[in-house]
Amino acid sequence: MGATGWAAFHYREFRLFCAARFAMALATQIQTVAVAWLVYDASQSALSLGLVGLASFLPTIALVLVSGLVADRYSRRWILIIVAGTMMVSSLGILAQVQAGVPKLSIIYGLLVALGAARAFGKPTFQAIVPNLVPKEDLANAIAWNSSVMQIATISGPAIGGILYAIDPTAPFIGSAGCFGLAALLMAVLRLRPAATKREPVTWSRVIAGLVFLRAKPVLLGAISLDLFAVLLGGATALMPIFARDVFHVGPWGLGLLRSMPAVGAVLMAVVLAHSSLLARHAGLRMLQAVGIFGLATIGFGLSTSFGLTLVFLAILGAADMVSVVVRQTLVQAETPDDLRGRVAAVNTVFIGASNELGEFESGTLAWLIGPAPAVVVGGVGTVLLAVCWRFWFPELARRDTLVRDELADHRKSAA
Repeated sequence: MGATGWAAFHYREFRLFCAARFAMALATQIQTVAVAWLVYDASQSALSLGLVGLASFLPTIALVLVSGLVADRYSRRWILIIVAGTMMVSSLGILAQVQAGVPKLSIIYGLLVALGAARAFGKPTFQAIVPNLVPKEDLANAIAWNSSVMQIATISGPAIGGILYAIDPTAPFIGSAGCFGLAALLMAVLRLRPAATKREPVTWSRVIAGLVFLRAKPVLLGAISLDLFAVLLGGATALMPIFARDVFHVGPWGLGLLRSMPAVGAVLMAVVLAHSSLLARHAGLRMLQAVGIFGLATIGFGLSTSFGLTLVFLAILGAADMVSVVVRQTLVQAETPDDLRGRVAAVNTVFIGASNELGEFESGTLAWLIGPAPAVVVGGVGTVLLAVCWRFWFPELARRDTLVRDELADHRKSAA
């Protein structure tokens, strides 16, 4: 990669930020796999796995109206320092439960709530801070590298977490706490570029401005809500400990591999998107098609009795999800005013990021009622039907052609 490709890394602050971002993402992925195995090993209950997702989701939905406003009004560096410190303390709390020999699930759920609260403030802040790290001309390069760092952590973290847990159940939590602590130290030495922030009085209209903005944008609302319900119905990651232990008998390392495969598919699709014109036209329709493929791959995952074939279905699932993610993120970033980015990012976090946790609760509860494989298949069928319904319920999204509109061309078209 040439100098242009590495442009963002010419800046010390971005290098520090990327290192901190990677440390936190890696720690989160390691800990997610370890907690899932720990809870299922202690309870043997799909419902208990679902409650893991619910405990992580509740703080995000409860804090959505304030987390984005905080990211728009206060020091983003200090927010991330506090977030990383809180997550480190929570990891140490889970470590203490593992060392006790008989972990109390109620305490683990409480610690997951604390982790969820920290992430509720961290996610919109991470999205909003990148423009404070590099000049505007290198912002696109910085965003691309930030996404790449996250994907690397998403691929490697689950596998590392599974291996560490197989070696010693305390190891993944020690590693996670160390990574969170390192992230806090790296954030502490950041020197952000000054930003033109307005410290206006806090009013109800400013608190809900992100929601109001999205409601007035049917294309954005359709894209975000489609991802929300697709992940909610098709999010079977909560059930992977059951498949790893009871179906394929591959242990914690196999669970880590299962959790890594969607990210592998996502990275491969990202390469395809970067070197093709797949999303140059008919972007909205491509998103709907990708969600349909996501649902079909989920059905395949639920029906598969082969570990190798399941890995393939999960990679396809991740590749389809990447198409949807690219369309959604590009639409949101291109059409959101700068002074609303924190609040819109917070709403986006609830609709997308937290839908993973709520999807885990839905999958765990359904698996408790009808069994894990049928629950996955039902979720996949629902996702396919969802893509069909959104085609008619959000026609503006289905008709959206290019990801970034040419405003001058739009103006000429309307004038004609």
